[in-house]
This record gives sequence, structure tokens and C-alpha cells, in this order.
Amino acid sequence: MAERAVADKVKALPELAPLVAAHKAAGRRVVHCHGVFDLIHPGHIRHLQAARREGDVLIVTLTPDHFVNKGPGRPAFTQQFRAELIAAMECVDYVAVNAWPTAVETIRLLKPDVYVKGSDYATREDDVTGKIYEEEQAVVAAGGRIHFTYDITFSSSQLINQHFEIFPPETEEWLRRFRARWAADDLLARLESTRTLRALVIGEAIVDEYVFCDALGKSSKDPILAFRYGTTESYAGGSLAVANHLAGFCDDVGIVTQLGEARPREDFIRKALHERVRPHFLVRSGAPTIHKRRFIDAYTNARLLELYVMDDGAMTPPDEANLVRTLEEQIGRYDVVIVTDYGHGMLSPAAISLLCDKARFLAVNTQANAGNRGFNTISKYPRADYVCLANHEVQLETRMRHAEARDLILEVTKKITCPRFTVTQGKNGSLHYDPESGFTEVPALATRITDRVGAGDAVLAVTSLLVAQGAPWEVVGLIGNLAGAHMVAELGNRLSISRAPLAKHLISLLK
Repeated sequence: MAERAVADKVKALPELAPLVAAHKAAGRRVVHCHGVFDLIHPGHIRHLQAARREGDVLIVTLTPDHFVNKGPGRPAFTQQFRAELIAAMECVDYVAVNAWPTAVETIRLLKPDVYVKGSDYATREDDVTGKIYEEEQAVVAAGGRIHFTYDITFSSSQLINQHFEIFPPETEEWLRRFRARWAADDLLARLESTRTLRALVIGEAIVDEYVFCDALGKSSKDPILAFRYGTTESYAGGSLAVANHLAGFCDDVGIVTQLGEARPREDFIRKALHERVRPHFLVRSGAPTIHKRRFIDAYTNARLLELYVMDDGAMTPPDEANLVRTLEEQIGRYDVVIVTDYGHGMLSPAAISLLCDKARFLAVNTQANAGNRGFNTISKYPRADYVCLANHEVQLETRMRHAEARDLILEVTKKITCPRFTVTQGKNGSLHYDPESGFTEVPALATRITDRVGAGDAVLAVTSLLVAQGAPWEVVGLIGNLAGAHMVAELGNRLSISRAPLAKHLISLLK
């Protein structure tokens, strides 16, 4: 097929709608297929050929790169290459890159006569995203029908896992050993079982603001850099982000947090919280809601400057009494209590004492950041059921800067009564410990780093649920590190993790 003919087949979505309408007006039956098509194999070819036999015109739409949720390193080929490969097939008439995460809106736009999926979607309840139901409803509403092809099948994810080394050799070897011991269904069942857990988050609410700028250069008169303002984005951070992550897994999520009396930002926060999160907002007298403004180079996403807007002084006695009273009312209602202590003054000794005494399952992170200068360490909590810290946070606690991570954890066990620990180590993965099973190391799974902000909160959220249910460390570590990889690929807390995308990541990784 000539190069020009292939290029002519690739269309923008707005171009396709009138083309489809014209074909239908001429009495031709339009067939629509949708997918990632990351690594073209014989199963794809047979599937598209079978789809073409269902009508006169075959349109294929592709999931765009930024919506491919098959795990780190995917897609292996860009949307441009995937579109060209599909367009090179004789049975395909038109190809377009989708504008949405699923085909639902595209079906409504194109109104195909037949929407074709592979046999792995025929048993609809096996689709972890549940989107097949919405796609079928959309095509029926448009006057069409859904059709499933049954032919030879392969898995792009399995082929990529077997023949492409996305990760370093030691990580690939760890994954090979893990695949030999665990099936995807086992891990999906563990994720599904978190649905019934009642989870409560306690900690500071933070509004994360990203101000995007373009560098102009040094000022002509002063020794400062000048930037041109671009745009601003705000996200729910701190304990709010953790609550949103949990709402992607649990049906019942609560949060106890403080908003400032001055500039509370309550309207924004309520809109930014997941609908399944039940908030208990307390007022911090004389203070603003904590606001962290980051100035970002729009070209590189590099952070230029961070500005904290907060009052981290001691709470007033009435505010502390209100917090303790609210905690007494709430913590007994939840199976898992997750404390996200950012060291900005909300978690007082009285509140900590109550949590350590009364929480059914207590998970804790004490974050070290520029605003607490090393004063916020885990030993302020005398007891916990699970502690999740970054390596530098353990170093601060132990004052052992150059010690091995295992020695650091053992040192922390002398200072806090806690049976289970996770220490995240960035590119070195995570280290997990309990006295019975000892240490378990799990490699990092991130292949693209955009922003590290929020990754630890995601790991804390998902691992706390798994540890509360007694999951083995290698399972906790794999799922937790996959959640971290999901977050570092995005900017800050722009997105929250949830069960369906994480399940798809796991399925593709374990094939």
C-alpha cells in the first residue's frame, strides 16, 4: 500500500463524524473497533478482518498515549506509530486517535452500526473497568449493536513482558519470580476485598497550587530571574489526596481535618473531594487553610520555588478540644485509621494519645518537609499497627544518615511499638519488615518521572488497606510501588489512584 494511502486513512475525530454520516446515508454499514493496539500481532489482524466482515466500512479508534493504563512503560509505541500500523492494514478504512479514556463518547459521536470487541470482553463481568457495559449501552442507544469476534488470541502485554525489557534486568527477574507465584486473579481479589473496609483519614488539609511560568532571563537591573506567568492549577493535597485515593478502593471513607478560619478554601475542597469521602471539617482559629504554591517551569516541569501559606503554631485550647472530641466520636466507626501527619500543628499530643489508644488499626506517616525542619518524626507516636515512611524520614528519626536501610528500620523498632514497617526508597523500590517474616525488598516500577509530590501519599493509602487485611509483603510492595509509579508519572495530585486502573496495570504486568 502506498505511503500516501496510509496517511490518508488517519483522520482526526472531527473529520470522521461527517465521513461516517455520508457512508451511512449511502446505505453502507459502518463497523467500529476500539483499543490500544500497542503491539500488533496475529490476533489483532484476525480480529480486524472479522470485524470488517460485519459491514462495509471499518473504523478503528485508538486509546491516546496519556490514557493507556496498562502500567509503567506503556504504551510501548506512541499513538502516531500505532495509528500508522493499523492504517497499513487493507481491511481498515479509517483510523483516529481517541480524545477520551474510553470509546463511549466516540460511539456517541460516530454512531456506528456495529461495535466490535474481542472474545475476552464477551463475559462482561470479567472487564475490570466495567466500561464494556457503557460502550454497549452507547451503541444500542445510537441504533447499533455490539459484536464479539472469536478467533486466535494473543496478549500484547504478555508479548511485551516476554520480549521487551521495560525495566532493569534485576527488576525483570523479580517480576518473573513473582509471576510464577501469583496469578493476577489473586491480586485482583485482594483489591476487591478492600471495598468493604471503612477507612478514616486524619491530618492536615493542603491545597497544592502549581503556577506555570516561562523563563525570560535575568532582570536587566537586579540579580533576579524573570518569568512570564502562564496558567495556574490547584489540586487537593495532604490528607485530602489520601482520602481521594482511598475512595478509589473503599465504599466508606471519612476524613477529619482542619480548614483555616481565614481563607478556608472550603468550596474548592468540597468540589475536589471524591463523592465517597465524608468530610468532618474543623476550624483552625486565626489561620488559613494550608496552601503550598509551587512555581513551575512550563517547558521542563522543573520546580523553581515553593511558597508555604500557613500558620503552624500551636492550636488554641478550644480548637484542640474540638479535634479530640471529633476523633473520639469518629475513630470507633472505622476499620482502618490512617494518620497523615505533615508536621504543621494539627496532630497534638492529646490527639496522638487518643489515636494510639483507640484506633482499631492505626497506620501512620510522619512527613519530613521544608515546613517542619526535621521536628516531625515517627517516635512521637508510641504505638501503631503499620508505619509507612520515606527513607530520609527514617534517617531523621534515627539520626543515622549513612546506615543501611535495614539497620534504620531495626533502630526505629526500638522507639515505637509497631509490628509492620514500609520504607520507600525512590528508584531503589521499597523495603518492608515485620519480626516474623523479616525483610522483603520490592523493586521500583516507575519508568517516567514527572513529579514526586503525592507519590508517598498514594503508597500509604493503598498499602495501609492491604496490610490491614494481612496481605503478604511482596503483594503489598508490588501494588504499592505500582501506585507510586502511577502518581510520579503525573503532576502532583492532579489524578487519584483507583481500583480499575490499578487492576489493569496488574493484569498487564503479570501476563
